[in-house]
Amino acid sequence: MEMYIIISLVTFLAGSLLTYVGMRFLFKYKYNSVLKEAEKEAEVIKKNKLLEVKEKFLHLKADLEKQVSARNAKIQSIEAKLKQKEQAVNQRHEDLQRKSHEADNVKENLAVQLELVERKKQDLDKLHQKQVEQLEVLSGLSAEEAKKRLLESLKEEAQSQASSYVSEVMEEAKMTANKEAKKIVIQSIQRVATETAIENSITVFHIESDEIKGRIIGREGRNIRALEAATGIEIVVDDTPEAIVLSGFDPVRREVARLALHQLVQDGRIHPARIEEVVTKVRKQVEEEVVEIGKRTVIDLGVHGLHPELIRLIGKMKYRSSYGQNLLQHARETANLCAVMASELGLNPKKAKRAGLLHDIGKVPDDEPELPHAILGMKLCEKYKEKPDICNAVGAHHDETEMQTLLAPIVQVCDAISGARPGARREIVEAYIKRLNDLEQLALAYPGVMKTYAIQAGRELRVIVGADKIDDKETENLSNEIAKKIQDEMTYPGQVKITVIRETRAVSYAK
Repeated sequence: MEMYIIISLVTFLAGSLLTYVGMRFLFKYKYNSVLKEAEKEAEVIKKNKLLEVKEKFLHLKADLEKQVSARNAKIQSIEAKLKQKEQAVNQRHEDLQRKSHEADNVKENLAVQLELVERKKQDLDKLHQKQVEQLEVLSGLSAEEAKKRLLESLKEEAQSQASSYVSEVMEEAKMTANKEAKKIVIQSIQRVATETAIENSITVFHIESDEIKGRIIGREGRNIRALEAATGIEIVVDDTPEAIVLSGFDPVRREVARLALHQLVQDGRIHPARIEEVVTKVRKQVEEEVVEIGKRTVIDLGVHGLHPELIRLIGKMKYRSSYGQNLLQHARETANLCAVMASELGLNPKKAKRAGLLHDIGKVPDDEPELPHAILGMKLCEKYKEKPDICNAVGAHHDETEMQTLLAPIVQVCDAISGARPGARREIVEAYIKRLNDLEQLALAYPGVMKTYAIQAGRELRVIVGADKIDDKETENLSNEIAKKIQDEMTYPGQVKITVIRETRAVSYAK
């Protein structure tokens, strides 16, 4: 048993030893083959790296050679420029030296010439003195007296020439001024679009039926008395069908009364307490609307920086009229005309538009002082810090104060254009009829005139003359004479066309 164990152990040891030897031999073989492959790969990598390094070195060398060649070329160009500058400096130095020598020579020559000139000047002074003495002896006048007489004669001659030149310029200016002024006015009128609608200054409140009149009057007239006390407007309820007349000087109060009546009639509750409540509410609404109208007006016209109180007064213009022409419409029209005319004359159109808008601001103050509206408007503009030229233009547009700037005559002319254009203002019926009668009677006063007709609202006058009393040439003269007399003696808007008609009729009868 022990022998068996020993033999097994020996056998096991021998097998292990053979296995170990085999494994070692195999490992050594593989190690050698791997080592050889690694050495081969290392050799290849080494060669590749060497090739990369050589290639990189060659690239760097080529770049460096390029940089060196470029730097050398730059250095050569700089050296060439320096050589050129050096040559130029040397040339300039030589020129300066030459000029310096020439200047020295010229200086010496000038000194000699100055000495000669000084000697000749002394000789001339002596000769001049001798001649002056001889002239004084011959003329019997001293040099100072002769000089004074010569200056006086020259001065008189210059003054006469200057006065003649000034008179020529003035005559030429007078000849062209009227033409240019008419041209500017016509262009200004043509470039501004105007409205012809005229607002009526009488306020009439229309109602659906006459039954409402009794409710407005109230028991024993208490409602109408309360309404008149609250609005300050006289309410006329008469037999006029479906209408109530609101009478009052202040158009804003008339508007308040109209709106209050409208709300009361729509609501149906008409009694003194309700009337006071509605009038207070409507008055506040109208005041807000006045401010809003003023703001819209200045925004539309492009006028900036106005005082809020002036804006409110501009809004009040909507409820004021002058000869039937709405004051706000007139102010807007005048402002646009002023701007156009100022731009035609080369002035500031914004200032002109501002002055044109404010020129009638004195017609809508909160109180009514005894002052012309132009002066009152000027004081309002001064109060609310408007510029002096604007204030002067407002105050002088009716010649009630002296004009100080060119804005004043522009505002005056544009105000006249806006108010005098056909259709701008409504005349009183009696004045209108009187003007037509005056036109007809003026033409009838001429001999040979048989009939006269004023047509087209007085803008044309037809004159019929007898064919046996006036010939064709006298007809033309008569038309000119009537036109001249109307122009000299009458006041009228726009222009009046005079047409003289002369006809010859031949009548015969067939029997």
